[in-house]
Amino acid sequence: MTAAATPLRVGLIGYGLAGSVFHAPLIAAAEGLALDTVVTSNPERQAQAKAGFPGVRTVAGPDELFDRAAELDLVVIASPNRTHVPLATTALKAGLPVVVDKPVAGTAAEARELAALAEERGLLLSVFQNRRWDNDFLTLRSLLDEGALGDPWRFESRFERWRPQPKGGWRESGDPAEIGGLLYDLGSHVVDQALVLFGPATEVYAESVIRRAGAETDDDTFIAVTHANGVRSHLYASATAAQLGPRFRVLGSQAGYVKYGLDPQEDALRKGERPDTAAAWGREAESLYGRIGAGDSPVTGGGRTVPTLPGDYPVYYAAVAKAVRGEGPNPVTALEAAAALDVLEAARRSARDKVTVTL
Repeated sequence: MTAAATPLRVGLIGYGLAGSVFHAPLIAAAEGLALDTVVTSNPERQAQAKAGFPGVRTVAGPDELFDRAAELDLVVIASPNRTHVPLATTALKAGLPVVVDKPVAGTAAEARELAALAEERGLLLSVFQNRRWDNDFLTLRSLLDEGALGDPWRFESRFERWRPQPKGGWRESGDPAEIGGLLYDLGSHVVDQALVLFGPATEVYAESVIRRAGAETDDDTFIAVTHANGVRSHLYASATAAQLGPRFRVLGSQAGYVKYGLDPQEDALRKGERPDTAAAWGREAESLYGRIGAGDSPVTGGGRTVPTLPGDYPVYYAAVAKAVRGEGPNPVTALEAAAALDVLEAARRSARDKVTVTL
């Protein structure tokens, strides 16, 4: 292997859900990347990392990782939300390119400050918005590019779950410093997808409530976004949906597209499958394909079936590897993430003050 082809050495901070299920397997599967070090203070998670990725080093804290900054080529931050900004700042000042899980920060201002620091240092700062490579999103984007719906008018996107009992942990903490709640968790995904598809937002209206007994932060949220091009996005994030709605319902001047079911990649990763070894990665059963048509319901057979494109999370880290080497663009910039945070901050204000917020 030539020096130019030597895999980039990656340090991964955090080995909870995000680190162990998403980042570590995708890093290991990416051509041009090698998982070098995992940071976790939990002995069980250290053992899990070593068992899953033979040869990987484990250290208890970020300081131990940054002490070896010269031996690394990229840092991935998959620790709790409140740590994203300070850890990304430290990594960039240590001269390391950075990937940060979403949300990159608690505010758009902080995201833009990080972006400015990365630009000043000439380093990559990328945000892990993996849902841009969901199967349904890729399929919808293809339909829009083809003009199959005509002019898009309304985009309905639901990320709904049925979890009637709070699970606890920092994601459901009521402490604002934790940046928990569905608005910043699942909301980061649905807002990012809407902005990628339909462009900048001009107005935001939101409803965000706590439904479950004992819950400390929002678990049922709705966001209405008006885009500069006139498209209206209706975005739902809920842990209290006893009946799940369609993942996407998109209405245009000529046709509509309806798709049920979540992309299969997360379930596959949770089961221990890896994209570099699993056959037919990202593909779903034909019974889950969406339908496109006009004047009838897909439930009664209206329209035609649209084969769902395979989901492809591995594309993200392949693009990161190229970007670090200067061979391609950043797949998700911090400024794009800041635009999504503008919407999330406006949604929080709208829900609190019962107003529509103009951006």
